[in-house]
Amino acid sequence: MKALVTGATGFVGANLVRQLLKEGFDVRVIARSVSDRRNLDGLDIEVFEGDIIDKGPVLKAVKGCDVVYHAAADYRLWAKDPKYMYRVNVDGTKNILEAALTLGTSKVVYTSSVGTLGNRGDGTPGDEETPVTFDDMVGHYKKSKFLAERAADSFVKQGLPLVIVNPSTPVGGNDIKPTPTGKIIVDFLNGKMPAYLDTGLNIIDVEECAKGHILAAKKGKIGEKYILGGENLTLREILDTLSEISGKPAPKIRLPYFPILVAAHLNEAVSKITGKEPLIPLAGVRMAAKKMFFNSAKAEKELGLQVLPARQALEKSVEWFIKNGYID
Repeated sequence: MKALVTGATGFVGANLVRQLLKEGFDVRVIARSVSDRRNLDGLDIEVFEGDIIDKGPVLKAVKGCDVVYHAAADYRLWAKDPKYMYRVNVDGTKNILEAALTLGTSKVVYTSSVGTLGNRGDGTPGDEETPVTFDDMVGHYKKSKFLAERAADSFVKQGLPLVIVNPSTPVGGNDIKPTPTGKIIVDFLNGKMPAYLDTGLNIIDVEECAKGHILAAKKGKIGEKYILGGENLTLREILDTLSEISGKPAPKIRLPYFPILVAAHLNEAVSKITGKEPLIPLAGVRMAAKKMFFNSAKAEKELGLQVLPARQALEKSVEWFIKNGYID
């Protein structure tokens, strides 16, 4: 069976490719010519060169594939011009799904984000049914992913056999960029985190997240969405766990939210002039106002998603970053 993976050079996509190979799939990926392909080095895969915002290469890549995993996304907390983010996350998604519908692909799994889901922010875990609107979306990444989900819903109505997965916060190996969460881990290990904000995340092992994608293709109900999540932890608990793993001290100073929000606004205003990424992304600070806790019970029950302790995932992440030279 042949599977196409978009976003294969990224964190979740690279782990998904590896898991598909372990399960005996023939794997094809589509990657831009300018993409950093280190995550694909040494893998027995077929590489199609192209950009998902171009319909021609997309149609060629999808042709002949039994399953399509659309994991590609422009994931940034700040962009001087966010238009490209919408082109990738919304228009690119439409191109992939249109090609799959046209060619009669047997199953499509679209990788969204828990950021598109409802969340009260008070520590009560959100789920697939928690009410949410576009106005709840913070930052262009979440807004673009919300719009992409609505596009996916429209393709289901046209007859596309599609399942949506909403990963929470994956951590683990092959985080080459690294992701914003991976950067927290790297900064902690390098002693560059003197303080923290009172927020929370749902941590999932990236390998289990990859397996969840494959389970969604096998067992997921058409038109349904599934949270691929794990353990809910406050940022303080995450840092304390990293301290236990690494032996490095966890920061004790909890920063007040409002001054950081003001600093982020000022920082972003300067970035719009200079074009340089802000040290304190406003979207990230606004997201931190809520504890991003979620409940993955639906995926556990219907797909068989396995939830591992967050500590195991964090240990894998620490080991990978150390082994690959990210720590001073």
